[in-house]
Amino acid sequence: MEKKHEMMSLEDSEQLKGRMKFFEKELVENHHIDPNLYVEYDVKRGLRDSAGKGVLTGLTEISDVTGYKLVNGRRIPADGALYYRGIDVQDIVNGLKDRRFGFEETIYLLIFGNLPSKEELSRFLELLSDMEDLGGRFVRDVVMKGTNANIMNAMERCVLALYTYDDNPEDISVENVLRQSLELIAKLPEIAVYSYHAYRHFRKDETLFIRNPQKGLSLAENILLMLRPDGKYTELEAKVLDIALVLHAEHGGGNNSTFTTHVVTSSGTDSYSSTSASIGSLKGPRHGGANLKVQNMFTDLKANVKDWESEEEITAYLQKILNKEAFDHAGLIYGMGHAVYTLSDPREVILKRFAQALAEEKGMTEEFKLYDKVESIAGQLIMEHRKLFKNVCANVDFYSGFVYTMLGIPEELFTPIFAIARMPGWSAHRLEELISANKIIRPAYKYVGHHTEFVPFDER
Repeated sequence: MEKKHEMMSLEDSEQLKGRMKFFEKELVENHHIDPNLYVEYDVKRGLRDSAGKGVLTGLTEISDVTGYKLVNGRRIPADGALYYRGIDVQDIVNGLKDRRFGFEETIYLLIFGNLPSKEELSRFLELLSDMEDLGGRFVRDVVMKGTNANIMNAMERCVLALYTYDDNPEDISVENVLRQSLELIAKLPEIAVYSYHAYRHFRKDETLFIRNPQKGLSLAENILLMLRPDGKYTELEAKVLDIALVLHAEHGGGNNSTFTTHVVTSSGTDSYSSTSASIGSLKGPRHGGANLKVQNMFTDLKANVKDWESEEEITAYLQKILNKEAFDHAGLIYGMGHAVYTLSDPREVILKRFAQALAEEKGMTEEFKLYDKVESIAGQLIMEHRKLFKNVCANVDFYSGFVYTMLGIPEELFTPIFAIARMPGWSAHRLEELISANKIIRPAYKYVGHHTEFVPFDER
């Protein structure tokens, strides 16, 4: 077993807490800003206006997200659409049919701006395959040492460590950043899965096994191969994971982690620092952890709703959630609602279809029907509870955790899978920022404190 950090004695710990209490009180008293000042100075909190619309802070050609149509100057709610490089993601998924490398084609599209030909895809797959090996030294010296219970932190640490293994880490020329980006895309699945295995072995005393990725397999296939003890998976399992990666690959420049990519890139820093910052942003439960919240909510629902067929029972439970009387008492039905999408989230529509197919293969159709029933009830319930006129639809997180659970992916890897999927989008935006912007992002903050006289030390 890995040695744990030496802990201070209980007595010392209590003394430290006592000393910290004084400073905590001082901190809170001197960091509170009057909420009315945000209104007075028209501050766009969260970079959103009073109507919830995002403040325009940049331009992009990577992807587009739409949830409305303009009719005579008015915004009319419409079925959501997501475009990668101008191409509807629905068409991308439908066009894949039985092909295995949907995520790889999407990577190519996002980074290079067009769908690959057969020859281009073949060359690209060979390149990614050559780049994916982490090397035994890195696995031993970095991944296996200092393991983390939170795999996102382990991924950040490993990504930063790759800087040391790069012969030219500081070069931010387009050529070098492209090389670094593709290497990170290829290596991130191994980093995530190996970090999980290391965590299970050193912190949970489970058997350690490390399986190398196989050339000729898709990234989705290799994730399942490396993750599972027997290395086996069905064709449908690999297809569903591949589609999930495609749907999470990119979502406009305004989401928190992609905006982080732009901000950090604009400073001129290296690719490893930029990627680590984006992973850190995605780790936050307000961004990347929603699918786990959905799963935990459904676990609680199953324990409290006896008849999964009863709309009355389900509605009563959801009402308790909204009243802060059930689950985590936050008043939120997780997986419902989106900042842009109104009538539907195209990613959810697509993933739901594959979730149903996978549920049939796994003998979990009753669980799928429960999700479907909750989805059909929750939107209207939220609108009535909050007196909203805007439609509330399910978002992609509603089914993604369910899909990952059916695939046998542990909860510790839910958000890391999201990071693996989003790496191509981050890379495309980093390259776009370097090529097109070339100006540091520096928003304004207004000082609302008070100027005071300096008091000499002996007089305080």
